[in-house]
Amino acid sequence: MGFRTSRREFLRDLGLSAGALPFILNLPSLGFANQQVRKQRLVVMFSPNGIVPKTFWPDEEGENFTLKESLSPLQAYRDRMLVLKGVCDKVRGDGDNHMRGIGCLLTGIELFPGNIQGGSDTPAGWSSGHSIDQEIKNHLQRNADTRTRFGSLEFGVMVPDRADTWTRMIYSGPNKPIAPIDDPYQMFHKLYGRAKDQESLKSVLDELQADLRSVSGRLSSDDRKLLDEHATFVREMEQELQASGNLTLSHALPELEPNVRQENDNIPKISKLQIDLMVNSFAADFSRVASLQFTNSVGGAKMKWLDVEEGHHELSHKPDNDDASQDKLTKINKWFCEQLAYLTKRLAETPEPGGTGSLLDNTLIVWTNELGQGNSHTLDNIPFVLVGNGLDFKMGRSLQFKKVPHNRLLMSLADGMGHHIERFGNPDYCRDGVLTGLT
Repeated sequence: MGFRTSRREFLRDLGLSAGALPFILNLPSLGFANQQVRKQRLVVMFSPNGIVPKTFWPDEEGENFTLKESLSPLQAYRDRMLVLKGVCDKVRGDGDNHMRGIGCLLTGIELFPGNIQGGSDTPAGWSSGHSIDQEIKNHLQRNADTRTRFGSLEFGVMVPDRADTWTRMIYSGPNKPIAPIDDPYQMFHKLYGRAKDQESLKSVLDELQADLRSVSGRLSSDDRKLLDEHATFVREMEQELQASGNLTLSHALPELEPNVRQENDNIPKISKLQIDLMVNSFAADFSRVASLQFTNSVGGAKMKWLDVEEGHHELSHKPDNDDASQDKLTKINKWFCEQLAYLTKRLAETPEPGGTGSLLDNTLIVWTNELGQGNSHTLDNIPFVLVGNGLDFKMGRSLQFKKVPHNRLLMSLADGMGHHIERFGNPDYCRDGVLTGLT
């Protein structure tokens, strides 16, 4: 009997509505969840425009390293992180470095020729391959023991509606970019199927109370607790979305000419909502692969809540000897790191449903960027900061490599998720196999 058929028959036999499914699919008492298989998870978090090397990279290598200002929010999780310096995006071809930086970041392969004109380089199109998160998702979805409702979830924060090479990092295949959902209302609707918009938001739970009561009697005490926690989260999220009725999602266009930007002072609020939704989606086992994309390559957000009036991309072009601008860029990257720290904290404090430890024990977060440094547009030393124990890497270290292709790291992510591949992206950059030293 197929997975989908079993669910339909279960709903029919109990007289439940389809709206109850998100609340019951991860409950072992009902026979849907496979609790014997470890739930490994992968999250890719993206922030744009490079970093300030002197305030980002630890000076030391190995276990005894000091976090500098940009990474200081992760101090409490220092023993659960890996800082990887010397991992380089060696993919070249069409497009400028911002375009190749984001378009090849997770695909490891060239962009197609196209008519999207970048800076001083040739125009380009979409990526010519799929991204590693989708490779891993497809692997997990092929197995009934690891299959989930969505497979992967793509979250965004102020990602432009306009689809072009600067705005998309996830690809389901060649010429097939996947747009992240950057509206928490839309993501809530995707997960729970009810929140149409902030004006007509109705409670998911109001219409499911009878269904949930009828299921509750069939559950163990542990599963009843899980169901109550899930319902409580949904109720609180509904209330928070309703209270945020004035939350507007203005979008920043790709910066194709000076001063074409829009600001969005709601970025911190949107970030928190999206992270909370992601963590709950993991607890409910909706997905085991997710991404969180902040703005876009050449993103021009003005982070006034940090007392930074200039656009992010504009600041990233300032020279290294402009101390004021470098300080502002450090504040921006520290804020992104604070978002990573909040996601880490939420995962660490959430018990693994039906298992042992926390969600963080079974999740790896990869924080990265399209550039190594904004003013040089270098694709060397792409920042990769890994947090969590989901892939059983040896954490609590600062590692320095000698300009290794980032394709090897992408292969390592798949390998750590139990998907052993000999190449990913351009095979020229895969000859030495997975990245050594991570385990």
